[in-house]
Amino acid sequence: MLHLDAYIQHLTFERGLSQLTCKNYTRDILLLESLAEGADLQTINHAQIRRFIGKMHSRDLGSKSIARALSAWRGFYDYLIQHHGFTQNPVHGLRAPKAAKTLPQALSVDQAVRFVDITGDSLLEIRDHAILELFYSSGLRLAELVNLNLNCIDFSEGTIEVTGKGNKTRIVPLGSHASTSIQKWLTSRALITIDEKHTQAVFVTQQGRRITPRAVQYRVKAWAIKQGLNSNMHPHILRHSFASHVLQSSQDLRAVQEMLGHANISTTQVYTHLDFQHLAKIYDNAHPRAKKK
Repeated sequence: MLHLDAYIQHLTFERGLSQLTCKNYTRDILLLESLAEGADLQTINHAQIRRFIGKMHSRDLGSKSIARALSAWRGFYDYLIQHHGFTQNPVHGLRAPKAAKTLPQALSVDQAVRFVDITGDSLLEIRDHAILELFYSSGLRLAELVNLNLNCIDFSEGTIEVTGKGNKTRIVPLGSHASTSIQKWLTSRALITIDEKHTQAVFVTQQGRRITPRAVQYRVKAWAIKQGLNSNMHPHILRHSFASHVLQSSQDLRAVQEMLGHANISTTQVYTHLDFQHLAKIYDNAHPRAKKK
């Protein structure tokens, strides 16, 4: 598509978006080209975009996928107006159909502790233990964990520097259990011949290459089955569990927002619903009108 490559370069180098985000933008803009069926993008209007939304909905695309596509189209048109003489953005003012709100899955405290507390002295067992402990200790996203480098860990301070969405960095606490398991893993890692391209990677394969997101997903699912938990376990459940349990203990929504790297606190607020029963107990014990005579 004309101007698409230039736009992706703009997103990568000027806006600092991640490779995965740019890949998603590319796919969504190519979807626009497909739906337009060869029509000049300058001639497309609001009504046609609405029809495209209807077509995506009829293809069983979820509301989140449609919203992401519209966001990609809107940004692309803004870029074309600014740099290539387009005069209108037909996507402005249009929104995806609202989706039913679903609460994120989270483990109970006992389940989370049992899940991450795996034992074993093989190379993979030591590495996987460190991965699970880090997910639950610091609430990292999958991409943040696999991209973690050695120089980002400060064992003396008990912190790690994480590069999240939009190339934004944040400092998050590193729990004592995670710190111990990572140091044990780094001792084992020193016995591996590391590929020269991946010498800074914290988590590597037995072949010395940075571990991939898919490999981590597979290992997390395999360990969940071994530990007698949900067979559909994925890394994000540990992130959700981290957020829910820290919020339950601290009641500090802003702190949890910063640790998770959420740009908007509304994203973090979903975790307050997971802890309603805990909050209800606090209310019953603390509020004068809730106390029974």
